[in-house]
Amino acid sequence: MTDGGLKQKVARLRQAYAPHEHRPLGGYLAAMGTYAGVTASIAALVKATGRPVPERPAPGDVVLLAVATHKLSRLLSKDAVTSPLRAPFTRYDRPIGSGEVMEQVRDQGSSTRHAIGELLSCPFCLAVWVATGLTGGLVLAPRLTRLVATALTAVAASDFLQMGYAVAQQAAEGGRHDEG
Repeated sequence: MTDGGLKQKVARLRQAYAPHEHRPLGGYLAAMGTYAGVTASIAALVKATGRPVPERPAPGDVVLLAVATHKLSRLLSKDAVTSPLRAPFTRYDRPIGSGEVMEQVRDQGSSTRHAIGELLSCPFCLAVWVATGLTGGLVLAPRLTRLVATALTAVAASDFLQMGYAVAQQAAEGGRHDEG
């Protein structure tokens, strides 16, 4: 098949998939390829270093990594302070509270740029990458990974306590206003 024939086939596939909306399938494919490459590199590094891979992760490690993954994914995808990392791929929209911002994916440019923008602004999408990195870290550098995951887990717990405190404070202030 010629290069032109392949491009036409891809264009028809893209049109058939999403006839009324731009979907950056090429960018998604690049992101999936990058993820596969990162995952393969971690696996090769584990094999090269001879690190033992646990048959079953300890339940405590699973919980620790789950909470740390949640926090790091939100920190990277929504935190105002990390917006410079997302700025080449997203555009600021508005604050959404608790130090987080809402951003829109930049539609101009390449499909890869668009896909990266979607990945970096979506905590659910980014969580797959973060969990993979933390899991690889648990095998390659378990003590350091547990330390970092513990810090992230403590920050996540603090976030929930801060939000609970704010709700309790609003309820208390609301109660005083009702009495007056």
